[in-house]
Amino acid sequence: MALSTMIYNHLPTSQPIIMNKLSKIHGLAHQQVVLDQPKTKTFNRVSSPTESLSHLLHLHLETPPRTQTHQINWNSYGEEKLSTPTTSPKEVIAQNWRDMHASSNWDNLLDPLHPWLRREIIKYGEFAQATYDAFDFDSHSEYCGSCRYNRHKLFETLGLSRNGYKVSKYIYAMSHVNMPQWLERSKLVDTWSKDSNWMGYVAVSDEEETRRIGRRDIVVAWRGTVAPTEWYEDLQWKLEPYGHGMLRYNKSSASEQVIKEVTRLVELYREKGEDVSLTVTGHSLGGALALLNAYEAASTIPNLPVSVISFGAPRVGNIAFRDELHQLGVKTFRVVTKQDVVPWMPGPVYTHVGAELKLDVHSSPYLKRGLNWPGFHSLETYLHLVDGFVSTTSTFREDARRDVALVNKACDMLVDELRIPHCWYQLANKGLVCNAHGRWVKPKRDPEDIPSPHMQENINVHALEARMQTQDK
Repeated sequence: MALSTMIYNHLPTSQPIIMNKLSKIHGLAHQQVVLDQPKTKTFNRVSSPTESLSHLLHLHLETPPRTQTHQINWNSYGEEKLSTPTTSPKEVIAQNWRDMHASSNWDNLLDPLHPWLRREIIKYGEFAQATYDAFDFDSHSEYCGSCRYNRHKLFETLGLSRNGYKVSKYIYAMSHVNMPQWLERSKLVDTWSKDSNWMGYVAVSDEEETRRIGRRDIVVAWRGTVAPTEWYEDLQWKLEPYGHGMLRYNKSSASEQVIKEVTRLVELYREKGEDVSLTVTGHSLGGALALLNAYEAASTIPNLPVSVISFGAPRVGNIAFRDELHQLGVKTFRVVTKQDVVPWMPGPVYTHVGAELKLDVHSSPYLKRGLNWPGFHSLETYLHLVDGFVSTTSTFREDARRDVALVNKACDMLVDELRIPHCWYQLANKGLVCNAHGRWVKPKRDPEDIPSPHMQENINVHALEARMQTQDK
């Protein structure tokens, strides 16, 4: 759904541009369940932000020592994979959900990576990827900056219904002073909104998924940056006290919209006697917003287990902010790659929070070598590496099932032997259709897919509650 030009829209574009920009600039203790994994080191260290860029690049972007990878017979690869399902059967983790939700900070679950945790990481990563796949990047569209589909169709259209969640609310944001560069705007005069963007959504697990994972899980997925090369300019070196209202939308900020909806859902399911958790996810700047959102939720809603799962996210706050997150009980899990520079931003004073899973692009035999900024930062690259990661001493797992073609959605990272074109993920004919008169035109959206954030603020939520109650019967 996202255009092939997404590589220019939400990923770094070229090395000279990025270099110019950069120069300016979260054991199974509670359940006592044995998972038969050796006790190993944890990944919650905080990297020093004071390294120079040249030193950073020298350490992480130069040609690395040869990484051990398994050999692939490319001639038979297609035949083997085409008949293999892309997902494995879901394990019931109801008895262990608190461990998967970081009651012990994921101790002994990261190296080697526990397969149950791997599945959960990918699930939340796909929720974050949905904010890209459904976003209208087309500046020639009157709906640019909106979601292409209404919330009832989002997961079904993107093939995510299998995850067992339903979207309860869309998040819209608007700058109340100046329009941030990373909010997309249409070039047309008559548009759905002059200064609003779709920033993500709130979703909640259905009955089947709730039984599998052992609690009612609320997910908030934040859309990442449209262009990191643009938001580098907006990152401030001066730290400011965190307050409510990260992104403005009319009288209600994006964060206020989220907190209001999460509070409503928590109260709804707690009244039914259910355990409830909140998981906030995002990629790139979306990961940073996820951390701020989790902080606010933990501060606002008492006794709510809150976790953040972020991918390629920059640093957000200082040590005092990190300590306050720990005091609030927010659990943070960061997935990064050695080759991605975004997690090293913005620099001095700022620090990372929580456990870290560090992946290596060179561990996968399916990915090209060489410098590829968009590919290193792509969320699909991250999910591919998570799917193949076993441990820091193991090769890329041969039974990884996630479709490798997804990596090339918006970049050019896959080896040529796979014959997957780069930036292949786009609307048919780039959104144009041939009308009855033989003319190619941009069609109108179905009425139910036309964005209406003003209406969204006042929408009646009883429909979702009714569906959930029907499933209870």
